[in-house]
Amino acid sequence: MSRKKRAGAEESSGEIDLTPMLDVVFIMLIFFIVTASFIKEAGVEVNRPEASTANKKDNANILIAVTATNEIWIDKRRVDKRAVRSVVERMHAENPKGAVVIQADKGSNTDTVVSVLDSSRAAGVYDVSLSTEDS
Repeated sequence: MSRKKRAGAEESSGEIDLTPMLDVVFIMLIFFIVTASFIKEAGVEVNRPEASTANKKDNANILIAVTATNEIWIDKRRVDKRAVRSVVERMHAENPKGAVVIQADKGSNTDTVVSVLDSSRAAGVYDVSLSTEDS
């Protein structure tokens, strides 16, 4: 009988079971990762023009940057003008409710910007807008 008492006394000798606490910490970690809003960037910094009638767009998932040297950047990768449509189609298939926002530099050619706009609409995205500098 004394053996059973000793075994029970050893278990409650001040050891703390950390399993429930670790479960809570991991659940909180998963919650914060899932609910975090990630900022999407096109990949390059452009000098956008100012507009007095600009509206903020919340559901912009596809950001396309056109630099002053007419390079096109999507998702931090340089894309050829002819490949814009296929890239936008792929990204739009991942999130059909997303919109396209074109961040065109002040020094970029209108031809390049219109080409990106047409390629986006040809890919099936009709919610296309141009990004301007905050005034």
